[in-house]
Amino acid sequence: MKIRTYAQALTCSALCICGGTAGAAKIGLVAPLSGPQAAVGQDQVDGFMLALGQLGGKLGGQMTSVLVDDDQLKPDLGNQIARKFIDKEKVDAIVGLSFSNVLMGSLPRIVESGTVAIATNAGPSPLAGSGCKANVFSTAWQNDGAAEAMGRYAQDKGLKRVYLMAPNYQAGKDMLAGFKRFFKGQIVEETYTQVNQPDYSAEITQLQVAQPEAVFVFYPGGMGVNFVKQMSQAGLLGKLPLYSVFTVDGTTMPSLREAAVGTLSAAMWDAALDNPQSRKFVAAFEAKYKRTPSAYAATAFDAAHILDLAFRRVGPNLGDRKALAAAVKAAGSEFQSVRGPFRFNNNNLPVQNYYAFETVKEQGKVTVKQVATPLTAHSDAYSAQCALR
Repeated sequence: MKIRTYAQALTCSALCICGGTAGAAKIGLVAPLSGPQAAVGQDQVDGFMLALGQLGGKLGGQMTSVLVDDDQLKPDLGNQIARKFIDKEKVDAIVGLSFSNVLMGSLPRIVESGTVAIATNAGPSPLAGSGCKANVFSTAWQNDGAAEAMGRYAQDKGLKRVYLMAPNYQAGKDMLAGFKRFFKGQIVEETYTQVNQPDYSAEITQLQVAQPEAVFVFYPGGMGVNFVKQMSQAGLLGKLPLYSVFTVDGTTMPSLREAAVGTLSAAMWDAALDNPQSRKFVAAFEAKYKRTPSAYAATAFDAAHILDLAFRRVGPNLGDRKALAAAVKAAGSEFQSVRGPFRFNNNNLPVQNYYAFETVKEQGKVTVKQVATPLTAHSDAYSAQCALR
């Protein structure tokens, strides 16, 4: 896929901001745009481009071009793209950065260059703790956060025995660690599966044999669609409570539909969240793209608005990377997020609320409703290990 051509077509046709003038800003956006996780990446692209369009094609008053590339969920490819953005394209900032494994693979060159990077779908624990970096931010979450909220919710519900499942990579390990940090009952089993595994029949059989009170899973994108549908086909949904994070969301609901009814999930945002910024964002996204946005679109939308404030603060001096990083840090406390309260912690990861949502069927329509706010103004468990202040 010639993503350079794709980016030009996307920018020109959607926002008409190709061929900028001298001094124009340039953003590199890398995300998974093919394979089972393509919906996750596309929502990040669309959320960012929606915000840029609303800002008149400008960040901080400067005409802005966006180069989009597909990492295919491959760390080596993601690293190549990051290097191309930095060394050849001379971008002012990198956004997206895919899944945690891709972000970590791209990190050395990003840190070495000092280029500002904003992850919109990752917050790996190494980056949150002693490995924190002054020029690397996340508008998404520290990976453990939503899972910690689901663990708190399960604990508050009085569950005693829970079965855990996730794909075998950094984010999967972080998610299960987060759940266990707040859930004090028995972990019946902790199962890790292959990334992008399509068939979970063997694991579902093991789950049935274990007879837990509930199962908690992290399966984003296409993995989530396959897992939930196979749980439904096995006759478990409705019998065995399914708690999840990044499994039942805006990217998977169009495929899951009624199969998702009864599932519980935790996130820092969902289209069901009721505040003025969120309502405006959802309405604009649905009007432009004819679908409901996911949290991945929301984090990218917020990233664009943070960069808008940061670019405005540094003015024409975007080449001063330390000043730009400091401006991004400050902007995190100044802009109005679609998720409600938000600021960057000392480690450049979010301090934010985490909400619990239930998928229900009301008046013949499958919808999502907020049922709790398990964690408010939540800081991650690793920030104290970060030397940044």
